[in-house]
Amino acid sequence: MKKIFQYFEDFWFLFFPHVCEACGTALHKNEGPVCFKCLYELPRTDYSSDLDNPIVQLFTGRIKIEKATALFSFHKGSRFRKLLHSLKYKNKPEIGILLGKELGADMLKSKNFKDIDFILPVPLHTNRLKQRGYNQSEMIGQGISAVTKIPLLINSLVRNKETVTQTKMTKEERWNNVSGKFSINDSELLKNKHVLLVDDVLTTGSTIEACGEVLLEVEGLKLSIAVLAKA
Repeated sequence: MKKIFQYFEDFWFLFFPHVCEACGTALHKNEGPVCFKCLYELPRTDYSSDLDNPIVQLFTGRIKIEKATALFSFHKGSRFRKLLHSLKYKNKPEIGILLGKELGADMLKSKNFKDIDFILPVPLHTNRLKQRGYNQSEMIGQGISAVTKIPLLINSLVRNKETVTQTKMTKEERWNNVSGKFSINDSELLKNKHVLLVDDVLTTGSTIEACGEVLLEVEGLKLSIAVLAKA
């Protein structure tokens, strides 16, 4: 039965091949959802190894963070932009998991993130979650957790109020859009823990800062940040 299923799968793949979400070329059977070539050519940073990187500098004087990293740099027209669009708007959660695994492997390689206790994804409001079907930041967190074995907590940080998309907002407008919109569900669990806050793209840092302010109210909590890309 297994051989019959394998034969049917091979036949289907031959005539209806999956394509890379970044470049559109046909994927080999052991690839997906992004081809190896695109994964290799995406513009990577070295932030995991550099503890004074641009993300750390961005939050200096805003919120206290321990460490921060981004796997890619984000530019308009880049292949990563296409991947992000598919992840958020084309029902492709597997992209988040795959890239999260890449980010997790990068963090492990640097050995700078060994003391993290929990991974917390930036939450979506329940209305947005129902519309999309999944939280893209949670998918990224799943990928990181699969590689690093750090537990993923998906209900500890919640978004209380729905916000509008921030794509065309100024820095001040972004802050007003997210400030005061988050809260903690189980602060006892997070006491004296080092948490890794995970999101997809970091632009002005307003969402991360709003989440961080709430998290840092927890007694003894230490905060680090990991995003797929820094704009």
